[in-house]
Amino acid sequence: MSAQNAPSEAVLSTIFNSKDLPTLPIIASKLLVLTAQEDTPLTEIATLISQDMGLSTKILRVANSSFYSFPQQIASINQAVSILGLNAVRSLVLSFSFLSLGEKNKKSKFNFEQFWERSLVEAAGTKLILEQIPYADTEEAFTCGLLQNIGQLIFATTLSQEYEQILNSLEAGKQDNNNGQQIDQRQLEQELIGITHTEVGFEVAKMWGLPESLLLPIKFHHQPTSYEGTNEKVTLYIRAAYLAGLLANIFYSETPEVFHKQFRTEAKNLLQLKIRGVNTVLKMIDQTIGQSANFFGIKINEFKSVAEILQEANLRLSLINLSYEEMNRELIKSKMALEKITEELEQKNRLLENLANLDGLTEINNHRYFQIFLDSEINRCIRNERSLGLLLADIDHFKKLNDTYGHQTGDFILKEFSRITKEVIREYDLIARYGGEEFVFVLPETGEEDALAVAEKLRKTVEDYPFDDGNLTYHVTISVGVACAVPSEDEEFNKNDFINNADEALYEAKNNGRNRVVLHHPKKKKKWYNF
Repeated sequence: MSAQNAPSEAVLSTIFNSKDLPTLPIIASKLLVLTAQEDTPLTEIATLISQDMGLSTKILRVANSSFYSFPQQIASINQAVSILGLNAVRSLVLSFSFLSLGEKNKKSKFNFEQFWERSLVEAAGTKLILEQIPYADTEEAFTCGLLQNIGQLIFATTLSQEYEQILNSLEAGKQDNNNGQQIDQRQLEQELIGITHTEVGFEVAKMWGLPESLLLPIKFHHQPTSYEGTNEKVTLYIRAAYLAGLLANIFYSETPEVFHKQFRTEAKNLLQLKIRGVNTVLKMIDQTIGQSANFFGIKINEFKSVAEILQEANLRLSLINLSYEEMNRELIKSKMALEKITEELEQKNRLLENLANLDGLTEINNHRYFQIFLDSEINRCIRNERSLGLLLADIDHFKKLNDTYGHQTGDFILKEFSRITKEVIREYDLIARYGGEEFVFVLPETGEEDALAVAEKLRKTVEDYPFDDGNLTYHVTISVGVACAVPSEDEEFNKNDFINNADEALYEAKNNGRNRVVLHHPKKKKKWYNF
């Protein structure tokens, strides 16, 4: 052992031998052992979790919430393991387990409640950030964010007196400009204890048996570019966890504008997030935190929006030189103006979002929203190894209808078609106007047989429906092309190829006489086409 490593080894030995070292619940420990073994039956894992009725209830509650937005009801742990996947269920078990760790010692200077509240913010932020990246695996993102600073909790429980020196030094040396506080804390830990909370968290988590995807972000999240491994998932988790820490600082620091600017810059540099993705995170993070707390049964105070926090920070700067009376008047005036502006912005944002996603004539979703929805469903199918159906429908001889009866009649038929076909599909299926007289239907969790049945039902509904505009009744038929796939990570799934498959089937339907349904059969099957 080198002289340099001796202090940290001694500290780790003290921590590992401490009677106050947090330990995982038995179910979580056994689950980590089982999932580390190859070919462990899913039924064995489900049986283990089912032994804890309280834990099972919590998992099912989250599994059936918008945390996963799964279209069907999950009624049992067996079904949850099968549908959500092993990593997702393991992540839920670990998240609930970690949220129960640590003795809330009221005499300690360490604020356990605030620690878990901030950890929840970072967990929600990590997941939300990764959701902006196409094809990113987000199953363990929440747990990754939740655990990144677990070393602070371990210090507070096993080395409480030494760690209080750290907290006292931080409090005494706290400056108005909070930038760089995290780095200073690690330097203090190294100087006063001989090891940092990132190193301690990593070593204890390794002892617990956590997978690499959760271990390495604990070690590297403060310095995301220092990770030199080739695991792309780990890289994304480390960088997202780091960015989530910046997000948390917007809520907890005295200079939120500093971290807001830093988050925008580093989100672009580290993850190549587009402006739209960054804005989505900043706009939704306060709501996401509240939802996550509700899902996991944690009571927290309502968080202000980032926009409101920044507005108040700017206001504080502008009021520094005002008298108390002037400041109070300005505060009241600004608060009233801010509330009015916030309400107006929310209304306008809702209106703009609807306008951006809806087709103006038919009032169903437009081509732009179809592409967004299809991307989302493909990502979910890849994670859960589920099937996806795609229908392209074209109104037969529509140009002739337009030429014969006029464009107003054509518009009437398009609107009526959209209305009656929308009633045929399921609530979570999508209908969108693809272009002109072409419409597209996305059918989650749907294989060939069911997709063909839906397509035939749509065709029959249109054929039998009297398109009566008050003057004449028009007979309308449609041709439908059907494509199905099970997107997979084994071979990169090509969305455009998938759409082209449905388009080729549609062309065949029209070429063979119209008013019919045709299923696409590729000449050369790819791995993701495995029906």
